[in-house]
Amino acid sequence: MVKRTQTKSQGKSGQVRIISGQWRGRRLPVANVEGLRPTTDRVRETLFNWLMADVHSAHVLDLFSGSGALAMESLSRYAASALLFEQDAQVVKTLKANLASLKCDHAKVYHGNTLQLLRQPPARPFDVIFIDPPFRKGLLQPCIELLQQQPWLADNALIYIECESELTPNFPDDWQPLKQKTAGQVTYYLVQKHS
Repeated sequence: MVKRTQTKSQGKSGQVRIISGQWRGRRLPVANVEGLRPTTDRVRETLFNWLMADVHSAHVLDLFSGSGALAMESLSRYAASALLFEQDAQVVKTLKANLASLKCDHAKVYHGNTLQLLRQPPARPFDVIFIDPPFRKGLLQPCIELLQQQPWLADNALIYIECESELTPNFPDDWQPLKQKTAGQVTYYLVQKHS
């Protein structure tokens, strides 16, 4: 799904840079869609420092994928697989082209509404989940609830949430917040689901 809030982007306009791993330094185009808000390099660097020991061999689910920067950073760091959900057709086309240019055959992009896709049972549970919905659209809480209703989350799954700083997510009882930081208008969390 496309992020609809503008924030300052880092690096060249219309590109994201992979920070580390097998594709370190690669710059990938981002679809020119109004409001697309890639996670900044600085926030991604912090996030992947948090996830350093957990991404390798993980099955990753990237909801509201946008630029795909979180899934592709995970794949660069040897995640076992990634599933990306995205609603905008132009963004989906760019995501598929970027995966092809990386010669990545263990990731899939699903075109559709994330909340509708989450209502279906998954083929497998996921170890690392990225939730970065468009801001101020009321999508975060329904997304959290749907993840609980179907078996999307592996035991002890790690969930990254990026949201507008004025929003305080309501986590289920078995989700334990591990980390939290604020950068400008964005607050981001790392949470773990306990079995």
